Amino acid sequence: MTDEPKQLVRRGYDAVSRVYRGDCVDEATERRYKAWISMLDPILPPGGDVLDLGCGCGLPAARLLAARYNVVGVDISPVQIERARTLVPGATLHCADIASFPLPPASFDGVVSLYALIHLPVAEQPMLIRNIATALRAGGALLMTVGHHAWTGTEADWLGVAGATMFWSHEGEEAYRRWVVEAGMSVRRCEFVPEGQRGHSLILATKP
Repeated sequence: MTDEPKQLVRRGYDAVSRVYRGDCVDEATERRYKAWISMLDPILPPGGDVLDLGCGCGLPAARLLAARYNVVGVDISPVQIERARTLVPGATLHCADIASFPLPPASFDGVVSLYALIHLPVAEQPMLIRNIATALRAGGALLMTVGHHAWTGTEADWLGVAGATMFWSHEGEEAYRRWVVEAGMSVRRCEFVPEGQRGHSLILATKP
């Protein structure tokens, strides 16, 4: 597969960055993300090392994580990463493809990836989940939002921004549950996240 889908994602988020997320987060979004991040608190050590794959501009996930943990953020969009450097100055940030970002064994206590895996070509996703499992320390956790139903496609003029085309690619929830188990982790929690007439699945998994 060519890199074209990823370039659509990079250019798309460069173009829609401030439309997608401003410098302030609305209360409902903040509340939702706080509830998700709090799922990690009983599992991860205070001040542990957490990787945010697809961190975007850093709001709200990386900022919430940075209040508790030592955060490394990765995103393919240069515009998003530059904003994150200002909005989450305590995080270590990298502009890179999350699928090829180096993940040394046992390097993180937790990995978070919210609304990011679904922008990768689906063929690359099982390997990334296996690499995440390898990068987790014993007892570590993965928190991610993934597809609820299978779909691959694009949307032109995304979020009303002329010329911004976005790419998505994901399997359904059962495939992600299977990939997590095949990677040697256990699914601790899985729930549907409604969004309009559609939605995603939130999965919390842990490594023995």
